[in-house]
Amino acid sequence: MATENKAKPSTVTNKGKKRKQYLPHNKAVKKKGAYPLRPGVQGFFITCDGGRERQAAHEALDVIDSFFEELVNGKDFREEPAVLPNKPLNKKITFSYSDDEGDDDDDKGDGEGEEEGQEEVIKSNASKEIDASQENLTNKDLDHPNSDDVCHGKVTEENSDNQKDGANIENQADNLEEPPAKKQCLETDTSKSATNEKEKSIDKLIEAELNELGDKSKRLFFNLDSGCNGVVFVQMRKRDGVPSPKDIVQHMMTSAASTRKHMSRFILRVLPVEVACYSSEEEITRAMKPLIEQYFPVETQNPRKFAVLYEARANSGIDRMKIINSVAKSVPAPHKVDLSNPDMTIVVEIVKTICLIGVVEKYKELAKYNLRQLTSPKQ
Repeated sequence: MATENKAKPSTVTNKGKKRKQYLPHNKAVKKKGAYPLRPGVQGFFITCDGGRERQAAHEALDVIDSFFEELVNGKDFREEPAVLPNKPLNKKITFSYSDDEGDDDDDKGDGEGEEEGQEEVIKSNASKEIDASQENLTNKDLDHPNSDDVCHGKVTEENSDNQKDGANIENQADNLEEPPAKKQCLETDTSKSATNEKEKSIDKLIEAELNELGDKSKRLFFNLDSGCNGVVFVQMRKRDGVPSPKDIVQHMMTSAASTRKHMSRFILRVLPVEVACYSSEEEITRAMKPLIEQYFPVETQNPRKFAVLYEARANSGIDRMKIINSVAKSVPAPHKVDLSNPDMTIVVEIVKTICLIGVVEKYKELAKYNLRQLTSPKQ
């Protein structure tokens, strides 16, 4: 009885407040959303308006994917259909009745009248022939009243011949109209079969693309959670024979500067990231070695001028000048530092405890890789 009278444990206290709910021991917490930013990835560092990270991430995936397909396939998927010059845009067009419409209707009526007139002529000719044959028969009957057998035999033969002639004339008129209809039927059948094959092939391509998008392991671009306000990071999987993030961003900026076509509403700046490591001086110098060997070789006849761009977010425990000096010292001797007019710019972006490093060209000439400034109209 004592056990039955015991009150059941509840999560509500006497004051009406709910107690904290704890997960069972040794069970992982299921986190919703994108995975956090981590070392060892490559992709795109994107800045956007504060509070618009989700919208900017969706736009960035679409824009990057379109420019990637341009580089791989050599086609411009963002081109809009050409507008005819005779049809002006943003102008109100009013239609009024005119005499031309009546003329067109008269022309149509004349064409139909001609066809009907031809059919009537054919029928009238046939009827005239039949009437003439009947008149001949009646005259013969009057001339030869006693020859009934002969006359009736001739009449029946001539009537049958005249009926055959009239039937042949009508069949000829019908045959003149039949061939176009048959041709049209054949053309429609062939066109329908061709369109059905095209629709089937398009459906198969769409299904294959949807299956590829549904499988996360096959995605080339996907979003990572940066953990900072106004920052989006899009990771790109490392594959052989695929353009690097630097090539994609360079193509994006040059095309934006040449066309000045609006591409995005929320994206501000897009920078390529080829190396990601922890934000310590030793890790940065170690991770930069393959980049320096690729873009700043020791044995070269054309030394390059370079500059270092440093920016930190949500991390105030790192000395700025130490990182800049360590990056500049890691570049070999033939190449020189030039802050006013550099050929290459080494970008160092620190987000919390992660350091993102990339190399860009024409940083100042391309409006510091700011899409909004590149696509805005010149004033």
